[in-house]
Amino acid sequence: MPRSIDILPLRPEDRGAWEGLWKAYLAFYETTLAEAVIDLSFTRYSAPAHSDMMAWLAWQTGRAIGLVHVISHAHGWKAEPVTYLQDLFVAPDARGQGIGAALIDHVCADAAAAGRPSVYWLTQSHNVTARRLYDRVATDTGFVKYAK
Repeated sequence: MPRSIDILPLRPEDRGAWEGLWKAYLAFYETTLAEAVIDLSFTRYSAPAHSDMMAWLAWQTGRAIGLVHVISHAHGWKAEPVTYLQDLFVAPDARGQGIGAALIDHVCADAAAAGRPSVYWLTQSHNVTARRLYDRVATDTGFVKYAK
């Protein structure tokens, strides 16, 4: 684990810290979302009632420096639910400290503790920085995503 970070569940009082990271993540992917969608996403990720959608922030010296969003769901090939790691982001000035790997490890530990045997995620093929991390901590399944 990187030097002195805490990975904590997203709470309603974390809105400002989360939103800064979330909007930076969206900017990285050259996209924007309507404020109503941002509000809805935050509510889903920070409310215990939405137990299938979870989020954590990585904190270092009182500052949120990373986020991860996950969705648990049923799977047609497994009896147990699985975990989809939907979003992972580390602030640019905090990269290179192992925070992304720590967030992935945290998600995997949460999944295992909850009886979800599999964690998976997607990334863009040209995101070489992220892929270096992912190739180190997971297996490239060779699947290609299509959307309509």
